[in-house]
Amino acid sequence: MDPFQASFHYVYILRSVHHPEKTYIGYTRDLKTRIREHNLGYTTHTRKFRPWEVETAIAFSSKYKALAFERYLKSHSGKAFTTKRLVS
Repeated sequence: MDPFQASFHYVYILRSVHHPEKTYIGYTRDLKTRIREHNLGYTTHTRKFRPWEVETAIAFSSKYKALAFERYLKSHSGKAFTTKRLVS
């Protein structure tokens, strides 16, 4: 893992290439590896709509802030925010 990347916590939004109405929100410390895992089918929830592209990725220096933001994005108001501000 890149030493620069290792110092951050990422909240990311994926969009399915073949089903663009499908998105997925997640958290990781290693963004490249995590996206590769999604596209290889390692994640049950995202396997069906492969392949995925990164729509948005936000880096946090704090794990707790990243996890709180991920939780917010998965909430009702966070989904509205995501649709309006983070995805096209």
